[in-house]
Amino acid sequence: MWLREELLKAIWHAFTALDVDHRGKVSKSQLKVLSYNLYTVMKIPHDPMSFEEHFKDDDKGPLSNEGYMPYLNRYILDKVQEDFDVLEFYRMCWTLCYRKNIHPQRLIISDNDAFKVWCIFNFLSEDKYPLVIVFEEVEYFLRKLMEAMGMGWCEERFTDYRTKQSTKGWLNVWELIELVGVTYFSKDIDRQILSMCINEVFSELILNILKQGYMMKKGHKRKNWTERWFVLRPTSLSYYVCEDLTEKKGDIVLDQSCCVESLLDKDGKKCLFIIKCIDKSFEISASDKKKKQEWIQAIQMCIQLLRLGLLSPHRDALLKRRELRQKQQLEQEDLAERMKNLQAANEAKQRQLEDMRMKMEEATAKAALEELRRKKKQSDLQDRYRLDLEREKMVRQEMEEQMAQKSSELEQYLQRVRELEDMYHRLEDALEDERQAKQDEEAMRKLQARCQKHRMIQFQFSLFI
Repeated sequence: MWLREELLKAIWHAFTALDVDHRGKVSKSQLKVLSYNLYTVMKIPHDPMSFEEHFKDDDKGPLSNEGYMPYLNRYILDKVQEDFDVLEFYRMCWTLCYRKNIHPQRLIISDNDAFKVWCIFNFLSEDKYPLVIVFEEVEYFLRKLMEAMGMGWCEERFTDYRTKQSTKGWLNVWELIELVGVTYFSKDIDRQILSMCINEVFSELILNILKQGYMMKKGHKRKNWTERWFVLRPTSLSYYVCEDLTEKKGDIVLDQSCCVESLLDKDGKKCLFIIKCIDKSFEISASDKKKKQEWIQAIQMCIQLLRLGLLSPHRDALLKRRELRQKQQLEQEDLAERMKNLQAANEAKQRQLEDMRMKMEEATAKAALEELRRKKKQSDLQDRYRLDLEREKMVRQEMEEQMAQKSSELEQYLQRVRELEDMYHRLEDALEDERQAKQDEEAMRKLQARCQKHRMIQFQFSLFI
């Protein structure tokens, strides 16, 4: 069963091509024609009234992709069966979009090859819109082409191209077609070889053809050997009259119960192997031992994948690559987040260190300032003490001088006192002498008075006599 996502990618291209104004909307009349073409190529019974009935309440003009999607899912994709020609469906969508986006005269590949590259793009592109293919898938596709050409992969050349596209990590479908048809293989390449290689990769990835080639097959009824063109797909080994695949002769349906075994040469046939199924077995003869071994390994791989429930190895490989990219992206995002957290933590640490440094500088500056203040204070104190000492010294000198002066004055005073005492003693002596003199004089006078009185008495007595 075709995956809905793969069908939607092709329809998205057609829808985008109808959006001539690049506004993300398409007129209802154009969508009606697109829907009719989808009904036709996908072999779905067309209900002409379904479109009008579905959009009868929507009279707002052109529809967006989201507006058209419910109708597309309900009336077309939900009714898709396996019996339609998917290549015809792809080509119809391709026809609507390619002429508006590429210039065939510039390409070294044909329109048919460009269509196949377009299909490969849809297969390898991411499941999100607008559709793009990441460079990992571009490299996978180019490696497939180089391998089909028998050329070695040039990592430097692809890296150089990728570096020039450094502004983005992806290509759109028209850039991929230009890469294959103009840029990457424009020199020294045979166009026919490139076309064959594109067809080989297209057959492998899009048509799910894992291996194809001529081999001899033994008939079941007539037991004769007939050359057939065998095409191996994940669930079947089909055989045709020739490689144009126009006349299919039958299918060998592969399932979990099938097995493939090598046979010994017999009936003149070499390089034999047999495919055993539940109802019958098929004997096949390869052209040589190498081809035989390649076919046996390819068929065994298909049977093993069926037993594992894997119906499409390329799709499964694509999903694994996507899962790996998503895992790597998650790891990168996780790493980026961890780096961001580490960077944030580092920045926080740096800020803390810067804060600590600033604090240390502030503390150092403060300490230096305090030291300056302390030294200044100490110097001031020393100056003050010195001044005080000098002042004290001067005071002491003054006091000493004063004391010397006072001592001198005291000595002078004491000398004066001594002189005064001496003078006092002399005065006292003089006074004493004077008092003694006065006493002597008084005594003399008294004596004289007594003598005079005596003389008077004597005189009187004499007179009396």
